[in-house]
Amino acid sequence: MHVEETLLFILAAVAVIIAMRWISEKTGLPAAALLTIAGITYAVLPGPNVELEPELIMTYVIPPLLYSAALDSSLLDIRRHLRTVISLSVLLVLATALLIGFGISWWVGGATLAAGIALGAAVAPPDPVAALAVGRRAGLPGKLITLIQGEGLLNDATALTILTVAIAAADGDGFSFPSATGKFFVMAIGGVVAGMVVAYAIRFMRPLRRDTLSSNAISLATPFAAYVLAESVHVSGVLAVVIAGLIIGHDSSRHSMAASRLQTTAVWRLVDFLLEGLVFLLIGQQLPTVVDELSNYTTATIATAVGVTVGVTLLLRPLWLILTQLLPRSLHMRLGGEADVAADAEGPYRTPRDREKALNGREVTALSWAGTRGVISLAAIFTLPASVPNRELLHFCAFVVVLVTLLGQGLTFAPLAHWLGLRANKTDEARERNEARSAAVQAALDRLDDVQAEKHDHVEDVAIEHMRKQLEVRLERYRRRLDLLEKADSDQVPASPQYEAALMVRRMTIEAQREELLRWRDAGNLNDEGLRILERELDHEERLLPDRR
Repeated sequence: MHVEETLLFILAAVAVIIAMRWISEKTGLPAAALLTIAGITYAVLPGPNVELEPELIMTYVIPPLLYSAALDSSLLDIRRHLRTVISLSVLLVLATALLIGFGISWWVGGATLAAGIALGAAVAPPDPVAALAVGRRAGLPGKLITLIQGEGLLNDATALTILTVAIAAADGDGFSFPSATGKFFVMAIGGVVAGMVVAYAIRFMRPLRRDTLSSNAISLATPFAAYVLAESVHVSGVLAVVIAGLIIGHDSSRHSMAASRLQTTAVWRLVDFLLEGLVFLLIGQQLPTVVDELSNYTTATIATAVGVTVGVTLLLRPLWLILTQLLPRSLHMRLGGEADVAADAEGPYRTPRDREKALNGREVTALSWAGTRGVISLAAIFTLPASVPNRELLHFCAFVVVLVTLLGQGLTFAPLAHWLGLRANKTDEARERNEARSAAVQAALDRLDDVQAEKHDHVEDVAIEHMRKQLEVRLERYRRRLDLLEKADSDQVPASPQYEAALMVRRMTIEAQREELLRWRDAGNLNDEGLRILERELDHEERLLPDRR
């Protein structure tokens, strides 16, 4: 395409992404599924189409998406549920890849075990983007959100590592389990080390990160640095990106400035919005390409290959979740991972001690249906070299799995979660936040006592007293809120007329100030630069207003 055509195509894609998000907000349907349908619709219309370039996707799209997801994840929660996360992101991915590999090699004529395992590795990792978006909107409990998020972060690394090993075997003398196992562990351990190296290198760059723009530039470059470092030494670049993101996200409060955190969060939300929309549009647009490649295969061969791939993908996940609940706890394989607080711990800094509690039937059902596949599956399968037998058939199988899970499971996940009655306890979450707020304000009051005890002048006394009154008012508000939450009978956050009234009054006063500044600007008494500075102050004040939780 010419430059002008490319620009028009990009603008049209952005317009579609915005439109599908608007429809998603109005209807409650997942944006990922809507964008995929839009991509398919465009693909069957006459006109230029965009073919998925796996190298570009794996190098320029997947690292920032995974890094952003890792920044938004909780390292402590993932560690708390580590058994479940490892079971789903490593063992289940490996089992899926092997079963599909053996099934394809047995039932599809001319297919090799290595090629089948490559297909299994490509379709094994669920894409958490669609499931998380629907799950959060449906109000799933935080435990399930953590499991979906943790699985989605680590399963890509497992699958792509298996895929690399399988491709090497397909190009070589065949598939050797000892050799493949050795390569897998080398790539995985190397990816972890590479991610840690980048994360701790970023920590030492703290002086450069005091400037907001420099901090954002470093943040945007970090996933690519981790990926390139790992790939240059032939280890897992995806795992390096995830590990770097988890560590940096965990240390963000200690090693970055407040202004940088606010802006970095906004920047990554925009990156996610555009890249996620783009990849789901690309998925739909691959339909003509994968269908046109099937002319050399019989209907029976296509049906067999698709049946094996889709069947293993859909059935193994719930079977795996059910069977792991039946294992004895002594094997350390049963899923769950709900934290139990040590009996001898006291105070707010209690140390969690892992106690594996089996998932209940509703949780197993929800996790079973949270297995939507995405662009990583297509990008991965498109990396197969032309020498791999039945390459075109493997492309189609992967595409069908993505469509079946993304549309079938994606569109029905929210109704299923609602039917199961799986909702987060909003009262408990609000109580936890308000307890933390109260503790933080009390720590500030204690610090004021220490400052007042030191030698200081009258000006400091006035400032200390003024701040003390503000903090005491805030602490009293939080305590009243906690009393209301303690008396709540349901899992919904109770309304507080006083709390709502206080927020409404503060928003009204901020809006009045903003309108007056605009009148000053329009009258020529304030220039635009001054308006932007003062408006930014009001915007930050308004942004800091808490919601009713």
